Amino acid sequence: MDAIGNAALERKIISITGKRQITIPLKFHEMLRFGREAECYLTDDSIVLRPLSTSDDSFTMEILRDLVAQGYSGDKLLAKFAEQRANVKKALGLLMDEADEIAADKRNSATTADIFGED
Repeated sequence: MDAIGNAALERKIISITGKRQITIPLKFHEMLRFGREAECYLTDDSIVLRPLSTSDDSFTMEILRDLVAQGYSGDKLLAKFAEQRANVKKALGLLMDEADEIAADKRNSATTADIFGED
């Protein structure tokens, strides 16, 4: 554990080029299975870089299946799909933020009684 209670982290100093480019260390790249794109976001005092998730394929199929069942096709299907997919990404982002707050003790999590009832 480090001084603030986090599990030990692997650390590597990397250079930033004049064009603000970095190289992900090979070990990290392989361990996290980076593809051709990465997701980058800003927290309080850090930049988080992680592989762009392709695990939303199941969401994609469910969204498409639902929209086709509702009668959408052609350009209307594409427009509605883009809207729904953006909503899913926003919801997932909110869930991730909530999980981060719970992990940092900034927010209480639901209890099993809250979720499943008292029985």
